[in-house]
Amino acid sequence: MAGQNLGKSTVTKADIVENVYQKIGFSKKEASELVELCFDTLKHVLQNGDKVKISGFGNFVVRGKNERIGRNPQTGEQIKISARRVLTFRPSQVLKAMLNGEEYEHLKDDDDDDDDYGDDE
Repeated sequence: MAGQNLGKSTVTKADIVENVYQKIGFSKKEASELVELCFDTLKHVLQNGDKVKISGFGNFVVRGKNERIGRNPQTGEQIKISARRVLTFRPSQVLKAMLNGEEYEHLKDDDDDDDDYGDDE
């Protein structure tokens, strides 16, 4: 996709399918099925509460948030915010370096440091 969607602010699943189709040589149907399978796998793993680590890209982690008291910003009224699960993404050092135009080939992919992934924020 490098350069393929230059100037486009959003890349869609269809864009990813098109890229797989062009780069790998699969049929469009096969490319679509492959991309769909990848996303379905990620969704299933995350739904189970497991972490997804993609080397050179980053980590997706489902975190638990405790119930808490918040405030309605329009009325100032206190409201109860229910306990819930949220999805967080932490980019790898390699991805961060790439985004900032820095050298990244020498970086170790240190995605295992989970210090910032507490369970009850």
